[in-house]
Amino acid sequence: MIILGINAHHADSSAAIFVDGKMIAAIEEERFRRVKHWAGFPSLAIEFCLKEARLLMEQVDFIAIGRDPKSKLFQKLLFWSCHPLASLSYIQKRIFNSRQISSGLVEDLCSLSGIRTEIIEHKLRQVEHHRSHLSSAFFASPFDEAAILSLDGSGDFTTTMTAIGKGNKIEVLDSINFPHSIGIFYTAFTQLLGFPHYGDEYKVMGLAPYGDPGLTNKVKELIQWPEEGRFRLDLSYLRSPAKGYAFYENNIPIVPSLFSKKMEAVFGKARQEGEPLTQYHMDLAASVQKATEETVFKLLTFLHTKTGYDKVCIAGGVAQNSVLNGKITRNTPFKQVYIPPAGHDAGISMGAALYVQHHLEGLKRQEPIHSAYTGSYFSDDVIEKLLKEKGVGYTKTECDKRYATVTECLINGGVVGWFNGRAEFGPRALGGRSILVDPRRGDAKEILNKKIKRRESFRPFAPSILKEYVDEYFEVNDTVPFMEKVFPIRKNKQATVPAVTHVDGTGRLQTVDKLISPDYYKLIDCFRIKTGVPILLNTSFNENEPIVNSPEEALNCFLRTEMDMLVLENFIVHR
Repeated sequence: MIILGINAHHADSSAAIFVDGKMIAAIEEERFRRVKHWAGFPSLAIEFCLKEARLLMEQVDFIAIGRDPKSKLFQKLLFWSCHPLASLSYIQKRIFNSRQISSGLVEDLCSLSGIRTEIIEHKLRQVEHHRSHLSSAFFASPFDEAAILSLDGSGDFTTTMTAIGKGNKIEVLDSINFPHSIGIFYTAFTQLLGFPHYGDEYKVMGLAPYGDPGLTNKVKELIQWPEEGRFRLDLSYLRSPAKGYAFYENNIPIVPSLFSKKMEAVFGKARQEGEPLTQYHMDLAASVQKATEETVFKLLTFLHTKTGYDKVCIAGGVAQNSVLNGKITRNTPFKQVYIPPAGHDAGISMGAALYVQHHLEGLKRQEPIHSAYTGSYFSDDVIEKLLKEKGVGYTKTECDKRYATVTECLINGGVVGWFNGRAEFGPRALGGRSILVDPRRGDAKEILNKKIKRRESFRPFAPSILKEYVDEYFEVNDTVPFMEKVFPIRKNKQATVPAVTHVDGTGRLQTVDKLISPDYYKLIDCFRIKTGVPILLNTSFNENEPIVNSPEEALNCFLRTEMDMLVLENFIVHR
């Protein structure tokens, strides 16, 4: 059975393909378009997936679309009927977007494949947004039975969904409707703090440890609990939901200011982009983060009581909050947590395909997904041809010498662009498309921001650690393959790795497994042998753009920044 999953005409559009239960390829469209969060039809991602699977669209049995415009139609109509005038413009935009999902999407697929309309329509399966999220987490997990939680801004008029996963079936327990959303709550405060762009929420998470959460109770007044396990927002603090909370312009997601005048009156005027961050802003960020954590812990505790399971799978945009994720097993009864490589909306393509594959078609579960390396790969021949065409000097090395050369560069204070194997699916660089630095350097953050990143000083950099050494360096010993959890670094180790220790003594770790990431593992192990430290600072290979996908993009990033070394598979380019 061949299933193509698609997230289309929605932020972080993507495609994924499964052949006889196994995921062959998955990738975001932004990696090709070079526009962050690109939200149109993922034609290039689809072509890539088909090419990797060596298939034509005619051979695909099902095309799973991670969205269903007909979902909760009654609730939508009821909502719009309560706001007829204010909703008019928004309704028009949503109707247009819904048409793109239905007839427009069929036209796109027909145009891309050359297949007749009726054949494409026969293959299509629409999977509601949050069921796609639930599936991306549970069916990819190692758990045969588990509780499941999906949390984000909004999708198909739902913001929160809970469920039980058993074998190849998912049973939805409950859902919360738009506009009552923890994602919207967090985004509104993100904007108030002066971070207006789509996807800026991680900046609040990074800023929070610099503040004191003394405003938490005041912030929590926005979140009400009319019944156990179900929250509502005090909408007087927010923009009228009838005017809409997200739009798309030229395939780019746009989020208007979500906070109301009341929110500014209570929490202060919105900080304008570029204005200095004060201690009050840091305290507010800390309070918003803590209020969010307490809300999610309350939801999870109720879910545990309702299901009795000790394992939980989580997806949705809020599942990208790695600080929150790292605290779940210490603040709820759940003992194990699985979060997929693309917990955000890019993972909708994977989740929709998995829902069709298992829940609808009844296929048996496959091996759990512990690798995110499902993207583009380039051979040595392609790379060498590029370097010669560009007139760039290089050295071709054998593996062992390459690890030693890179390690020496890192020890001597160098910044290395590491381009190896397949690109990662999801928002994190995991040793496929990474920039690496010696974690022992106290000045590493300043070096990186000066030479390449040019980002806010409060944002931390992350450690990649050999999985066998997690317990030696972190207070929580867990397997974290996708850099999706933050844990406290042991106090006696914080001075050893200052470059990856955040101001509150934590680190967002990636555990590196020799079977999943053999080359990256060997590099870190080479560094460990030379220095005694089994960790590298790892940040995404990019400069205010999507993570590099091709060797040419990596080379261009190297040339326009002050990176010291570029490694393209077996080729090394020195500054």
